[in-house]
Amino acid sequence: MDTQRFEQIVARISTVVLGKEPQIRLALTCLFAGGHLLIEDRPGIGKTTLAKVLAKCLGLTFQRVQFTSDMLPGDILGVSIYDQNSGSFYFHPGPIFTQVLLVDEINRAMPKTQSALLEAMEEGQVTIEGETRDLIPPFFVIATQNPLEYAGTFPLPESQMDRFLMRITVGYPDRGAEKDIIRGGGTQKALAGIKPCMTEDDVIGVQEEVGNVHLSDSFLEYLQNIIAYTRSTPHFHVGLSPRAGIALAMAARSWAFIQGRTYAVPEDLKKVLFQVAGHRLRSASDRMEIPETRLMALFSEVPVPV
Repeated sequence: MDTQRFEQIVARISTVVLGKEPQIRLALTCLFAGGHLLIEDRPGIGKTTLAKVLAKCLGLTFQRVQFTSDMLPGDILGVSIYDQNSGSFYFHPGPIFTQVLLVDEINRAMPKTQSALLEAMEEGQVTIEGETRDLIPPFFVIATQNPLEYAGTFPLPESQMDRFLMRITVGYPDRGAEKDIIRGGGTQKALAGIKPCMTEDDVIGVQEEVGNVHLSDSFLEYLQNIIAYTRSTPHFHVGLSPRAGIALAMAARSWAFIQGRTYAVPEDLKKVLFQVAGHRLRSASDRMEIPETRLMALFSEVPVPV
């Protein structure tokens, strides 16, 4: 996929998600890296719309699950149902058996239900009643989350947060985009008119190409220096894990690829660091999330290898 085609995809998504080109680029970076995306912001900002148009434009099968406090794991994974006529059980698959799963308001469900996604997000499979079932590749989870200060939310456990390659926020639209949204009465009509930009095979092919983006020894040394800094500085409660290092490398590869390069450079890390590491780090003083300015400051404190 060349850069021109990628720009066409961004432009098509931008006809529905107005004024949010940076967020669209980051979301595609995450999906092409084969990761899962967490979108966190206030209700009514357009999180669900972004997820829907991404799935439709990529030409993949799509299911949406609205998480609630009374939802059970079986509501997502599926259950075995007894058939009186045959005298046997048959499996009724849940919505997780799709290629793009939109988990709306993931932090409104109880932790037990949230954890039902762990195996699927990590291994592309689920184990139900002792039987392992493969999911349909490429498998993406796009989850939306309300801020924790909103009523009826349960914090995602760290193990669940770590399964998301990237976290982004959408934010309010600018004044011009908001005027267009209000004038049009919403985005449903524009969403209905979106045609797929890619096919299933195209997406899998892009993921394979992203995986082949070269990481030089100097790039890997720089990445390891950043990880080591987060573990040694007094600013962070706990530093980045090896899994986080893999996530940073994946995201940097993907960002490099959509820039039209076959190799990653330190600038690629700067573009994705906060989205990959921001939800994995906590302040040493109050265990709260690290501000973006504090996290990005490490680039002035960790020199690029010569």
